[in-house]
Amino acid sequence: MTGPTLDFDDRVPYDTYVHASTLHTLQQPLTKDPGEMSFLVVSQVMELYFGLARFELRETQKLLRDGDVWGAMAPLRRTVLDLEALNAAWRGLRWMTPADFNRFRNALGEASGFQSAMYRHLEFLLGLKSESVIRPFRRHAELYGELSDALHAPSVWDDVIALLARRGFDIPPDALNADRTREHEPHRAVEAAWEEIYRDDRPENALRALGEVLTDVAEQFGDWRYKHLVAVQRTMGAKPGSGGSAGTTWLMRSMARVVFPELWSARTAM
Repeated sequence: MTGPTLDFDDRVPYDTYVHASTLHTLQQPLTKDPGEMSFLVVSQVMELYFGLARFELRETQKLLRDGDVWGAMAPLRRTVLDLEALNAAWRGLRWMTPADFNRFRNALGEASGFQSAMYRHLEFLLGLKSESVIRPFRRHAELYGELSDALHAPSVWDDVIALLARRGFDIPPDALNADRTREHEPHRAVEAAWEEIYRDDRPENALRALGEVLTDVAEQFGDWRYKHLVAVQRTMGAKPGSGGSAGTTWLMRSMARVVFPELWSARTAM
């Protein structure tokens, strides 16, 4: 029985593929407090999961535009698992009390999670659009351009609504051609379409199955926002956030924004 290869002419293949040696150079704490390392690593892990969820949602959009509803559910299910892992990452910070955070908080300066470009990409894909949140990136041409493109591009929900129209549901032009740079406004026709879809509970009803996995995505993203709020409340109460954000007040307002709203409102009539 042959054992694993132990001698390599150049870099270890695992490192060539994963770039682990590079990853482990990216943690550069600004203080000597050991707790900052935990805060930094968890923040970076979350950034990676934001990017992974964005990748999967973009794959979802490609398949929806091709009309492959069953196929689109594979990246959506992976997105649900990505968001579950993202939520689990908060456990890595449950040790942090206000005193623990205060030992390195000042070193963060104006840095704030509010400034995460990848998180904004994820929000935009989920239909939570706002032009004001890309303003912090104005002086960074490449980032600003990418975010501006994402702001103007269809969200996953826009693609779902377009799919419903192609499948024969009565979706009027104002629902199909709404301003994509603004947050999605719930539409009665979209809600009615989902009511009709859910009345057909046959296993082969692909749209109903799609609705359920989209609901899972929305629920997991809502859980992340709630866990974020609780983490902030545990470590800093109602103080202003880093970088001048409104802290818990802003997070509470954010939680009120509903992802895929007609999927939720339609359940009242089911």
